[in-house]
Amino acid sequence: MKYIAFDDARPYDLILLGRVAIDFNPAYNDQVKEEFKPLKKVHMFEKFVGGSPANIAVGVTRHGMKAGFIGKVSDDQFGEFVVDYFNEQGIDTSQITKCTGGEKLGLTFTEMLSAKESSILMYRNRIADLQLSVDDINEGYIRQAKAILISGTALAESPSREAAIKAVMLAKKNDTKIIFDIDYREYNWKNTDEISIYYSMVAKEADIIMGSREEFDLTEKLIQPGMTDEQSAAFWQGYHAKIVVIKHGMQGSTAYTNDGQSFSIKPFPVQARKGFGGGDGYGSGFLYGLYQGWEVIDCLEFGSAEASMMVKSNNCSDALPGPEEVHAFIKEEKEQYGEMIARV
Repeated sequence: MKYIAFDDARPYDLILLGRVAIDFNPAYNDQVKEEFKPLKKVHMFEKFVGGSPANIAVGVTRHGMKAGFIGKVSDDQFGEFVVDYFNEQGIDTSQITKCTGGEKLGLTFTEMLSAKESSILMYRNRIADLQLSVDDINEGYIRQAKAILISGTALAESPSREAAIKAVMLAKKNDTKIIFDIDYREYNWKNTDEISIYYSMVAKEADIIMGSREEFDLTEKLIQPGMTDEQSAAFWQGYHAKIVVIKHGMQGSTAYTNDGQSFSIKPFPVQARKGFGGGDGYGSGFLYGLYQGWEVIDCLEFGSAEASMMVKSNNCSDALPGPEEVHAFIKEEKEQYGEMIARV
């Protein structure tokens, strides 16, 4: 069953709004291998584009979708690095502008202690991505998209939060579908009441909502705390949501559809390099499947496979796979572990 009808006449499959950053990961390549160790003992790093909406933009583009990005970057060589990288990937950068007040892109240094232990050290003072303003939101651009993805991090501070809400309002006005990736990051938020206020404003308008149980709890704090997954899904489907995806990490995830059905998936077994980045692969793969008109369980399986592939890798953008690679990974995993290895 097709739960969401996208306007095929529109040139952009997906426009993404929000955070873009620079990731510095311990080097792990043919020349240098920084094995698992504390960050303070790492000498060599590799530089990548990062930030959840930026990674999803890369991911869906690798799957042949046409993506655009609305965001702010620093007026320096790191900002140029991001724009050049997006252009090389085929992502439209016409709505990415440079900061004029000296704000800088966020820098993320990752610590990989073991296959199950990893953390990040963030530098986000006077941050570029949160300088996005209402003047940066173009109605004509949003009108050209089948859907827009709003990253919850964009709601953390003004002027970015007003820009994101304006984009949501214009998307509703022009029947551009709204995807809300809750994407909670503790940095920049002042308190949990703020989180609930702004997350719930976007969630009430979204056609698809994706997040962890913790993220839904934060969203629902001022509305009805303590809801179960089923109650959360029904609540947001009482507004506009057609599909609500709730993730529980290694325990798997479930997609709830507005016809009362639910579909669950588990991660594919892999030897992990890091404990993050899987969510961006998951989002890329799941959305790709929806755009292809697949059954929801097939979308989940594809997204879960891509997530597992990403936690195996040493970065969150360059390693994002194309569809053939994901299908090959699923085939290999099922041959090794059985047809129902991920499906619940």
